Amino acid sequence: MALNETHDPQLHSWVASANAPGSDFPLQNLPFGVFRRAGSAEPFRGGVAIGDQILDLAAALNTDVFSAALVGSTQQRESSARAAAMAAQPALNELMAAGPRAWSALRRSLSRLLHSDSAVRPALQSCLLPQTQAQYALPARIGDYTDFYTSIHHASAVGRLFRPDQPLLPNYKWMPIGYHGRCSSIVISGADFARPSGQILAGAATAPTLGASQRLDYELELGVFIGSGNALGTSISIGEAESKVFGLCLLNDWSARDLQAWEYQPLGPFLGKNFATSISPWIVTLEALEPYRVPWIRPADDPQPLSYLDSPQLRTRGAIDLQLEVWLQTEAMRRAGQSPCRLSQSNFRQAYWSIAQMVAHHSVNGCNLQPGDLLGTGTQSGPLPGEAGSLLELSEAGRRPLRLPDGETRSFLEDGDAVIMRGWCERANAARVGFGELTGRVRARAQ
Repeated sequence: MALNETHDPQLHSWVASANAPGSDFPLQNLPFGVFRRAGSAEPFRGGVAIGDQILDLAAALNTDVFSAALVGSTQQRESSARAAAMAAQPALNELMAAGPRAWSALRRSLSRLLHSDSAVRPALQSCLLPQTQAQYALPARIGDYTDFYTSIHHASAVGRLFRPDQPLLPNYKWMPIGYHGRCSSIVISGADFARPSGQILAGAATAPTLGASQRLDYELELGVFIGSGNALGTSISIGEAESKVFGLCLLNDWSARDLQAWEYQPLGPFLGKNFATSISPWIVTLEALEPYRVPWIRPADDPQPLSYLDSPQLRTRGAIDLQLEVWLQTEAMRRAGQSPCRLSQSNFRQAYWSIAQMVAHHSVNGCNLQPGDLLGTGTQSGPLPGEAGSLLELSEAGRRPLRLPDGETRSFLEDGDAVIMRGWCERANAARVGFGELTGRVRARAQ
């Protein structure tokens, strides 16, 4: 991918809120999601976030704006209209399967249609819906979900807590570690979930008991949606890996640490992870993130990647300067009308393994990735204490509880706690590109 007219920081939209400083969804972003009017029985359909509004793509198609001369040549108009029809569906899988040319053509057309000088503003004005009036659905039919472990800072911190004699296992620096998750329990932002139960081995006990998790945690991650994928028995090279990625969202892989500690050896996470995973509603395309590319760096004294995980392109632009935050609002804070408090901030550029490496490694054995498959990056923690992406790290497994602004303390999540995650890219001479919010709240398990 390369910078093009859609990245121009001087672009403005006729949707006024898209031009507001600090907006997550300016004209240079244009992320895709699936929505309907809240409280209605309308069918879910695809839309694009612009400012504080959603452009209803199904409604826009009915206006025939994609055949306007404004959009380009006849071939370009036809390509854009086909891609828009795919994006207007109740799930984005067909658009994801169409590949980078279709994604880029649609994004360029949308940029021109929503530009401040666009002649089709009167036609599209009625195709907008305020985001506050929308109900969101999962943006794709997710056939499979794999969660990786790409932050060496998180892996090392957790390793010290669980395995102080060997915090980082030898294979970590040689390949992106992942496990197969449960796609049926992936939920959209705003959904509450029940506190999970399972086997717990407490303290010095010699036998486990069945009970509700008392060490419930969040994990600050990014979700990676696969686009066109690969056939069974083939692999995706590191050079083509990003062309198979439709875009990114925020992801919270809720974790029951007490269940996880008892079960994770020898085969890894199971009930401690598969009860709920939350994702944000908007998928930000890799093309929109192009201005925020930075070199991917491996310390010189660490093992260098095997050839299938390395390339000059990876070294020069394989990382993304993407800031991430976690906020918490307890039930007591909510009742008192207090705003959420920030717990941590980190940056995806610090990940030890890149998006391209995740995709290349996942498929190197012939595993077939399919449109709509979801990869999690694993918890994104930085090297400093305030950059930890989980309560497990922030509280040192409960040994140092966090003191919140209202005087409450937290080692792990309590019933009624709401976790808010945010992500954005921002720098001089580029438009801010944001992901919106990912929220989820813990409710007590029904007895």
